[in-house]
Amino acid sequence: MTKILTGGVGKTEVAHTVTALGLDGVQVAISSDMDAAMKLRAGQADYYLGTCHTGAGASLGVLVGLMGQPACHTFGRSVPSGDDIAALLADGKKVFGFAMDQIDTVAPLIARAIAARGA
Repeated sequence: MTKILTGGVGKTEVAHTVTALGLDGVQVAISSDMDAAMKLRAGQADYYLGTCHTGAGASLGVLVGLMGQPACHTFGRSVPSGDDIAALLADGKKVFGFAMDQIDTVAPLIARAIAARGA
C-alpha cells in the first residue's frame, strides 16, 4: 500500500480529489508539514502533496528543510505532463508542491503516476 500525505492550504481538497480517484493500492491522509516530514523520514508514508497559493515556497518549505531539496519538487503554477511526473518519480522525488488553483488538474496526475509505479 502506497501512502500519500497531503498538506498545506488545500490539504483537504487534495485528499478528497485523490481519494475520489479510487486508485488501488493508494491510501491518502491529511497531515501537517512537520508530521509529514517525520513520517516520510521514518518510512511511515511514501509521498507528500503540498499546496499553497502560488505553489512555490510555502507548499514545501518545511519539507525541503527536513527532507532535502533532492527529494522535493514544486510545479508552482504550471501543469506538468504525465511524462514529467514519471521522470521526477524515477529520479526519487517524494515531495511535490503546486498551487491551490491547480488541485483538480495536478493532484490526479501525480496520484495516477504514483499508483502506476506501485502496480
